[in-house]
Amino acid sequence: MKHLNKLFVALVMLAGFSSQAQDNNNPWAISFGANAVDTRVSAASSLEDQFSQFFNAKDNWNVLPSASFVNVSKYVGNNFSFGVTGSVNRLTRYVLPRVEEDPYTVVNPGDENYYAIDGVINYSLMNLIKSKRIDPSIHIGGGYTWIGDELKAGTLNGGLGLTYWFTEMVGLSWRSTYKQSFEDIREDMPSHMQHFAGLTFKFGGKDTDGDGIYDKDDACPEVAGLKQFNGCPDTDADGITDASDSCPDVAGPAEFNGCPDTDGDGIADKDDACPDVAGLKSLGGCPDKDGDGITDKSDKCPDVKGPKENGGCPWPDRDGDKVLDKDDKCPDEAGTVSNNGCPEVTEEAIKKLNDYAKTILFDTNKDTFKQQTYPVLLAISAILKEYPSSKFSIEGHTDSDGSNEFNLRLSDSRAIAVKKYLVEQGIDEFRLSAMGYGESKPIDTNKTKAGKANNRRVEVKLVK
Repeated sequence: MKHLNKLFVALVMLAGFSSQAQDNNNPWAISFGANAVDTRVSAASSLEDQFSQFFNAKDNWNVLPSASFVNVSKYVGNNFSFGVTGSVNRLTRYVLPRVEEDPYTVVNPGDENYYAIDGVINYSLMNLIKSKRIDPSIHIGGGYTWIGDELKAGTLNGGLGLTYWFTEMVGLSWRSTYKQSFEDIREDMPSHMQHFAGLTFKFGGKDTDGDGIYDKDDACPEVAGLKQFNGCPDTDADGITDASDSCPDVAGPAEFNGCPDTDGDGIADKDDACPDVAGLKSLGGCPDKDGDGITDKSDKCPDVKGPKENGGCPWPDRDGDKVLDKDDKCPDEAGTVSNNGCPEVTEEAIKKLNDYAKTILFDTNKDTFKQQTYPVLLAISAILKEYPSSKFSIEGHTDSDGSNEFNLRLSDSRAIAVKKYLVEQGIDEFRLSAMGYGESKPIDTNKTKAGKANNRRVEVKLVK
C-alpha cells in the first residue's frame, strides 16, 4: 500500500505540469482515488432489492481509508476513450443472500484482500449536453478479479460515470460499475458493484509556443499568437495576422493589407511617395496643385501649369508675340506665328534690298566685285539679319551682249558670288538660294547703253 501511495503522488505531480486542453489535444488521462466494493447486488432476490440500498455505504460497502485505485486512459476520438483500471480493497462486509422474509445479513468474510484489473471503454456525453464542466458518461468493459487466495474470475463490466471539471485539465470523478461474474456459483465469485471516486488529470498535449493553443490546432505553432487567429500573432493589433499583414509592426486597415494611410489619399504609406500629404494615385500619392501632371515637389512652378520639359513652368514669350521663346527665332522682337516669331519682311524692306542690289558692280565679264560694291553688300547683310527666319533668293541677270550660254553662266556665278559673301557675313546659307537667268528676263531694252545697264543687275526676292 505504501508503494501505491508513492505512485499516486508521482502521477499527481506529472499531471500538475500539464496544460489545459480538450481531450483531442490532451489525449491522456490519469484518475486515482478510493474505491468501494458492494456485494449486495448479487445477494438480492429482486431488482428492487438490488438497488433499494444502492448507497448504503455504512452497512454494505467495503472501503479502504487510502488511495485504492488508479486508471490510465487515452482519448481515441469521437468522445470515446479506452483505459485500464487497477484497484485494491479489503472485504470486511459480505452480504449474504436473503432467506425468505428475513433481513439481509452482512458478515465479515475474513478481511479478504480484493484485487481487480479492468479494461474500460468510456463514452462521454459532455458534448451531447453541450456542457463545459459537467461530463456524464457510460462505460463497458471487462476484467479479472481476485478475492483472497482462492476466488478469482473474469467479469463483464458496465456502468455510469460523472466528472465535474474544475478546469479543462482537472476534474472530480465518480464511476459506478456493475461487474457480472462468469462463475455460475456465487460462492466461487459473486457479481458485485464497484464504485470509484477521485481526481482526474488530463495531459499529453503539446504547445510549443506557450500561447495556450495546442500545436495540432495552432496555425503558427512556433510563435505565440491569439486564439481568434488560430494561434497566429497580430503584432500591431489591427485584426490582421502578421503572415497576411504587409505592415505587421504598424496598424492599418484591411483594405491596405494592414498598412496605414496617414494622409488619407487611398494609397498605403508603404506605396506612397508623399505619405504625409494627400495626393494622386497616378503620381504615386503626391499632390499636383496646378494639374500639369508634375508633382509639386518636382515642379519649379507648382502653382501654375507648365510642361515637364521646362520643369513644370510655362515657356516664356518675352516679346509677347504668342510664339514661345523656345520656338521664337526672334525672342526679343515681336513677330508672327507664321514667321517663327520674327517680323514679316515688309515691301519696304524688299524695295530697299533691291535698291541696294541694283548698285552691285562686277568687274567686266567676271563674278568679282568692284571695290565700291562692298559697302552695298554689307548693307544688304544687315537687312537680312533683321529677318533671321526669312528665306531669300539671289537672282543674277545680264544684257544681251555675248552668247546666251556665256551670259547664263556669268549671271549664275555672279548670283553665287553674292550669296557666298553674305554667308561670310553671318547669314545662314540655308536661308539663301542663288540662280542666274542670263539675258532671259530683261527689264529694259538692250538696244541702248542705258537699257543694257539696267538689264545687268542682281535682284533679291523673298521666298514664301
